[in-house]
Amino acid sequence: MALSAGEVRKIKKAAVVDGVLPIFHERWSARAFADRDVAQEDLKRAFEAARWAASSNNEQPWRFVVGRRGTATHEKIRESLTGFNQAWAGKAPVLILGVAKTRFSHNDGPNGYALYDLGAASSYLTLQAAALGMTTHQMAGFDRAKARERLGIPEGYEFGVVIALGYQGEPESLGNEELIRRETAPRQRRGLAEIVFAEWGKAMEW
Repeated sequence: MALSAGEVRKIKKAAVVDGVLPIFHERWSARAFADRDVAQEDLKRAFEAARWAASSNNEQPWRFVVGRRGTATHEKIRESLTGFNQAWAGKAPVLILGVAKTRFSHNDGPNGYALYDLGAASSYLTLQAAALGMTTHQMAGFDRAKARERLGIPEGYEFGVVIALGYQGEPESLGNEELIRRETAPRQRRGLAEIVFAEWGKAMEW
């Protein structure tokens, strides 16, 4: 029997760790989106969170192109997606293209941290969206050249991500066995011993 959206949400929620904000354990990347629009005010709140991310030299190099369902921008972003992404992500009520300005404004020098900073802003956005009851899915699978041409992104901006944003839908709506399997599988993360070292290759002792 197929799992419902509510059952999947319970499976995806990570175990609580004392002292860690619950939203970190509740955020996950759904592919099934409900046929429900996102309120303009909630969308604004997500970007308000994003703009307060830290950045090198306070450059704030991130730029987001936002397409709401039914607009030309939404369709242009959808068309730039590749593989399975185009099939499922097009159902999201909001598609967002994130790019980063690659040179500093104060001296026109190269900003080697621009994509890192875009990632930080995108992370803030996804966490705020989760706090508002929404889900997001960040994608690397898109055609950069097509996105640049279709959306008029100028040179000097590097592509980082496309984010689908909306409300979690029923897994069966994906209509693809492999995508449904991924949607309903428990989340997995590496243990701290694999990612946090006291010295290279030696796990930090807690």
